[in-house]
Amino acid sequence: MPEGDTVWRTALNLDRALTGSELVAADFRVPAHATLDLSGRQVVATVARGKHLLTRIGERHTLHTHLKMEGAWHLYRTGTRWRRPAHEARVVLRTEQWTAVGFALGIVEVVARDAEDTVVGHLGPDLLGPDWDEEEALRRLLARPVAEVVDQRCPAGAGPHMGTGQGCRREIGEALLDQTCLAGIGNLYKAETLFLSGVNPFVAVSEVRDLGRVVRLARRLMMSNKLTPMQSTTGVARRGEQSWVYGRGGRPCRRCGTRIRSQMQGPPLRERITYWCPACQP
Repeated sequence: MPEGDTVWRTALNLDRALTGSELVAADFRVPAHATLDLSGRQVVATVARGKHLLTRIGERHTLHTHLKMEGAWHLYRTGTRWRRPAHEARVVLRTEQWTAVGFALGIVEVVARDAEDTVVGHLGPDLLGPDWDEEEALRRLLARPVAEVVDQRCPAGAGPHMGTGQGCRREIGEALLDQTCLAGIGNLYKAETLFLSGVNPFVAVSEVRDLGRVVRLARRLMMSNKLTPMQSTTGVARRGEQSWVYGRGGRPCRRCGTRIRSQMQGPPLRERITYWCPACQP
C-alpha cells in the first residue's frame, strides 16, 4: 500500500494538472456512479488527507479515492496512449490538455462537498498536512493501550505481552499504522522510523521512552521524500540501498551485521509484515 508521501505527491500532480480546468468528460467506471455526469464542471482542487485523495469538482461534488494496494493515478496528455490496460481504469477525468486515469483504485465514491468528513473525518492528524498536530497524535496513540482485537492468545515470540485471555498490550508497530491516530504512515516508514529510533516494534506504546521523538522522526522522513518518487531513509538513492531494515529480512543489519528479522504483526485479517534488527532494537 502506498505511503502517505506517495499519496501527497499524487495529489500535488493532479492538482497542478487539473485545477482550474473544465472537465470535457468524467467517466466513473464503478456501478454506484456509472451514470453520474460531471462534465462541464471545473476542477477546484485535489488534496491529500493521509492516504486518501479528495478531488473537488464544481461547487457541490467531491471525488474520494484511495489507492489501496494496487491503485495509481496516471496523468496523460489528452490523446496519448495509456500505460496500463483500459479495463483497470476506475475513473477517467478529461480536460482539454490532460487525462487523469485512476487505475485499480480501492475506493471510488462521490460525496457532497459538505460531507467530506463522512469519508475522512475519522483520520488522525495528517503528518504531511496543514492540520498536523503532534500533541493530538500522541494523545490518540496513548489513549488506546490495548489492541483492538481481543483474542484468546497473544502473538508469541516477539515481545512483551499480557497474559492470554486478557487482550494484548498495543504494540508500537501496530499503533503507528492506525490511521485514526496519525494519518500517512505505512509499513515502510513504520519499520524505518522504529529502527532509527532504536525501538522494537513489539514494545507496548506505553513503554516507548520518547514517543514524541518517534513521531517527529516519522514526519521528518516523510517530508524528506514527499517530492521524489524514490523513497530513501538511508540518504542513499541507489537501488537496494534505500532502506535500513524494510524488505531486508534475513540480511545483515547495515549498522551491526546482525540478521534482520521479519514477522507478521497486527490484529487478525489486518496483519502486516514488520522488520527489525534485534540488536539495534532490543
